[in-house]
Amino acid sequence: MKIILIVVIAAALVLGALNFHFILTDSGPRVLQKTALTFEHTFVDARGAKKYKLLTTPALVKAGIKEIFE
Repeated sequence: MKIILIVVIAAALVLGALNFHFILTDSGPRVLQKTALTFEHTFVDARGAKKYKLLTTPALVKAGIKEIFE
């Protein structure tokens, strides 16, 4: 029974990582839905000057990161 619970929790974590960008900004954490199922840019640090580099990342721009910084 414990194995099944662990597998279900692990599957939920993997699905969350595939479906969302978790972005740490100066004002706190934000979540954006991804446009494609991928592990790229799952956890993003957008504090300080790093945010300008993120505004040129196609996957994040497509997901709507520009709206976070407006």
